[in-house]
Amino acid sequence: MSETPISLLRRRMIEDMSLRNFGEKTQNDYIRHVKTFSTFLGRSPANATGEDLRRYQVHQSQAGESPATINASVAALRFFFRVTLNHPEMGRHLTLVPLPKRLRVVLSEEEVAQLLEAAPGVKYKAAFSVAYGAGLRVSEVANLKVSDIDSDRMLLRIEQGKGKKDRHAMLSPRLLAILRDYWWVAKPSAWLFRGRDPLLPITTRQLHRVLCETAEALEINKRVTPHVLRHSFATHLLDQGVDIRVIQVLLKTSTYCPPTANRGSDLVSVSSAMRRDGARF
Repeated sequence: MSETPISLLRRRMIEDMSLRNFGEKTQNDYIRHVKTFSTFLGRSPANATGEDLRRYQVHQSQAGESPATINASVAALRFFFRVTLNHPEMGRHLTLVPLPKRLRVVLSEEEVAQLLEAAPGVKYKAAFSVAYGAGLRVSEVANLKVSDIDSDRMLLRIEQGKGKKDRHAMLSPRLLAILRDYWWVAKPSAWLFRGRDPLLPITTRQLHRVLCETAEALEINKRVTPHVLRHSFATHLLDQGVDIRVIQVLLKTSTYCPPTANRGSDLVSVSSAMRRDGARF
């Protein structure tokens, strides 16, 4: 297989994704899926047929790949054929696989409190508190800067979050106190949570690893990830009586977590005007 046409195709696909402001992770994932398809094919994917796509999806199914992985490859290949090659008709040969419906993991308030107290050091306690107390994605936590904390307006500024959009997140008095305690100890100057290289922010992988290890040490029998803290934030707000539409605005999402039996949390406290009886939307 000639490397030159593949290299040119890859460069063109990267340019197409960059023009559309795709994030770095999305670009890497799309390139990886197209490369995997090319390896299966044994030749340039530019010469693929509809039957080749069908055979590839049969191969994926027989190999036991998850529906999420198969659907991610469908998205990547559809973009490749529709945009990069200008062959939109190829997309009809790709089939999305129904995803199994599972209940989302939600931590109780007691479990959240245990995680925060057991966090190995003030940096991780503060980072996990932000993920839960402001409902942030792990990438948003990792990329926070000291200047993003607006204590006057009680807001956190999120720059270029999901979808390359800026937004604000709520900052409760309790969360602000935790961040101030952390600042007095760590004295961060630019990035709020510095990585091993002080000039770079902490990685999402590091946050994920430490949280999983902390949950395992506490013997919490749930699959705990940083995103579970975000789900728990939404659920506990719902338990407090906050309107679902308000929660969607806070999270910048169209979904929300199912409620649990727990009530109240000073980390996720909101004003009475945001509750169901006072929501104005």
